[in-house]
Amino acid sequence: MQMPQKVNMPERDPQIRKKDFDQVNTGYSKEEMRAEAKRCLQCKTPMCTKGCPVEIDIPGFIKCLIEGNYLGAMKVLKQKTNLPAVCGRVCPQENQCEKSCILARNGEGISIGNLERYAADAVENIEDHIEIKKNGINVAVVGSGPAGLTCGGDLLKLGYNVIIYESLHDSGGVLRYGIPEFRLPKKVLNIEIEKLKKLGMKIILNTLIGRTKTIQDLFYDGFKAIFVAVGAGLPVFPGISGENLNHIYCANEFLVRINLMKAFDFPNYDTPVYSGKNIVVIGGGNTAMDSARMAIRLGANSVKLVYRRSEEEMPARLEERRHAKEEGVEFVMLTNPIKFIGNEKKAVKAVECIKMELGEPDKSGRRCPCRTEGSNYTIDADMVVLALGLHPNPILPSLTEGLNINSHGHIIIDESHMTSIPGVFAGGDIVGGDTVISAMGMGKKAAKAIDNYLRK
Repeated sequence: MQMPQKVNMPERDPQIRKKDFDQVNTGYSKEEMRAEAKRCLQCKTPMCTKGCPVEIDIPGFIKCLIEGNYLGAMKVLKQKTNLPAVCGRVCPQENQCEKSCILARNGEGISIGNLERYAADAVENIEDHIEIKKNGINVAVVGSGPAGLTCGGDLLKLGYNVIIYESLHDSGGVLRYGIPEFRLPKKVLNIEIEKLKKLGMKIILNTLIGRTKTIQDLFYDGFKAIFVAVGAGLPVFPGISGENLNHIYCANEFLVRINLMKAFDFPNYDTPVYSGKNIVVIGGGNTAMDSARMAIRLGANSVKLVYRRSEEEMPARLEERRHAKEEGVEFVMLTNPIKFIGNEKKAVKAVECIKMELGEPDKSGRRCPCRTEGSNYTIDADMVVLALGLHPNPILPSLTEGLNINSHGHIIIDESHMTSIPGVFAGGDIVGGDTVISAMGMGKKAAKAIDNYLRK
């Protein structure tokens, strides 16, 4: 018997969407959702669940969707995730649960992420009714990104009083400042966070733990355990000549200015960002893709994405790559910058590059890029965005005596996510996580470990 054809998520026209910041994917209709959900085989041993970092009962929530029981679908999702509307939009399902789906063997795995998004959006205005028996024990969470919100949410449900400390003026961490509106609308994120607040989560903003308060101060304040999830915000630079020229941005600053500080709406918001006409973005991950697509929306005539490997080795999601190409981003593969060239005003005017060839696989399993000597050439550019990754935020570790870190600056944790300081746990980018869902998985494991620690 032939299986029904996969139902793809509807998308806005590239020529229209590249001129604004509205969502690209418009969401399933009820009919499209049911058609896709009915493709699920309801496996007795669901490999999709095993492929999910937070182990969502995927067949369970899909079955509820088929039956029209949206609240039931949400209850199944909320057993494992506190941010289903976020995960449905930005989680790399194609490399996790959808890849493990038995139907993926013929390339037609269930669109689990799109169905999760539908379930979350269908009940976005319905409050969570969860009976929580409070135990009176206080736990502090440092950082309100995906790891912090997940850990805090799980601890709330276990009965703990949870206070999250956030250094910025709004909560969400990388979900708010690092992911563009066209992928994750702030309204969606706000709804998810407000539901956690209604369960009892408190979020204190503009408080930099390490400076405003120390870890020891938190213990003095009566917290019995602390979860550190301060992320990674220190940009990686290539270490080549000219990288300090004007109009060279790190992707972190570029995205923060636009996402969090509304630079796209200058002068209504007093946080301008330089908008070049010939922009080069360097990198191959989702942050590079987001930066390139942001540059298109700021009105660039040309956006070139320069990556030292081939597209096959790119860590960016396949969907994001496709969207970028549709919107006019030009991919320049097997190319690496070796020098930034400036004009008389010390602003970048060109990028000198060298061609690369792929050699043997490195530790990541991807083939190692090697220079092709004598292949140098230049690309004109009046603006460059560096999306080469981020180092862990160094402030809290450097100011916390006894907190051990490794050579990369990551906080060292044991199998229970506890650091070298008893009662202090950590997760997310600060310990080496690299995706939203992996950070959430760490947050969940840490919440269980904290509960076990405090019950001893």
